[in-house]
Amino acid sequence: MRLTTKGRYAVTAMLDLAINAEQGPITLSEISGRQEISLSYLEQLFSKLRKQGLVKSSRGPGGGYQLAQSANDISISQIILAVDEAIDVRRCQGDGNCQGDRSCLTHDLWTDLSEQIQGFLGSISLGKLTSDRVLKEGCQSEYAEERQAVVA
Repeated sequence: MRLTTKGRYAVTAMLDLAINAEQGPITLSEISGRQEISLSYLEQLFSKLRKQGLVKSSRGPGGGYQLAQSANDISISQIILAVDEAIDVRRCQGDGNCQGDRSCLTHDLWTDLSEQIQGFLGSISLGKLTSDRVLKEGCQSEYAEERQAVVA
């Protein structure tokens, strides 16, 4: 499996949307500015994410995108699959025709690895990533405050 920028950017943009969900609808230009992702690229990704029911949009002043489901109900694998990324390391994509008309010697190994990757990415939700990030940032700011107190 090779995760391209399409999958990486889709996960990054969805995480940005989850982190900033309290602000209401978020425009793609806001995400573009914060994450340094091309606006036209985000438009393509969000079209696919909307078709898969992961985001919803609202038009007009104050419009933008929001998660269509709870952040806890959206897995990383759903996001990656929504933008047409494959979560499969097999050359044959499971058809069993790795070597012409038969499976290669390592077909079962790559099948097991693909299942492990799918399971791993399916077990991580946007909600978990959001809470992990908040905890990490909280720890970093507490550490910085402690360091400043020691220096002073």
